[in-house]
Amino acid sequence: MNDDRDEPLLRVQGLGHRFPGAAEAAVREVDLTLHPGEVVAIVGESGSGKSTLLDCIAGRLVPQQGEVRYRTRASQWVDVHAMPERQRRELARTEWGHVVQHAHEGLRMRVSAGANIGERLMALGRRHHGQLRAQAGDWMRRVELDDGRIDDLPGAFSGGMRQRLQIARNLVTHPRLVLMDEPTTGLDVSVQARLLDLLRLLVSRLHLSALVVTHDLGVARLLAHRTVVMQHGRIVEQGLTDRVLDDPRHPYTQLLVSSVVTP
Repeated sequence: MNDDRDEPLLRVQGLGHRFPGAAEAAVREVDLTLHPGEVVAIVGESGSGKSTLLDCIAGRLVPQQGEVRYRTRASQWVDVHAMPERQRRELARTEWGHVVQHAHEGLRMRVSAGANIGERLMALGRRHHGQLRAQAGDWMRRVELDDGRIDDLPGAFSGGMRQRLQIARNLVTHPRLVLMDEPTTGLDVSVQARLLDLLRLLVSRLHLSALVVTHDLGVARLLAHRTVVMQHGRIVEQGLTDRVLDDPRHPYTQLLVSSVVTP
């Protein structure tokens, strides 16, 4: 008897993308799988193609080659780039979350903290104001924000708090897949540490699957079951995180681990 947990949640095959006018492709011949409950880190120096890969997976960029297939809650495989735009947006609102590097780009800055969280629930058809407010307050507490500030605008929060608010906004709908692009970059070291502890706890409790783009190998070590190393748009090494970071096989990975290559 097949167990759905043995089936991948996401399959990326032969993915390639070249920006107009670019001499070389930003992503080339990438194959990647992600299983339920698995966290995969995508690492590499700036310009390696990791954020472009994430945007192609999310449907924000249309690749020239390959495909991205996702297994829905109904256990149906869908081609992310062959879907009508309306269906892709619905998927992004319901089954996916996307945490971006700069929290102000992932939040609506002119509405309150509570409204930012509740908005995702409203996309699922929730309309009871009291229940929306209660769930928003609950999620503020889950990400260690003071729910007494539920009516404050995001601009009134610090950078680390805004990133927590963005995480709450994305996780309130209990997505199956979360895409994170440099979620700790630009934050103070102590703030980064607290945020990483929070992410690790939430990923474990909610049994989330996640792709995490990061230049910080410490983030990969703390969060990821597997790590994928990219160089010049290609995956040059991948495997269990401890193996990749403690016993790197590819020369480029060895340089990354030894900090010869500066992210």
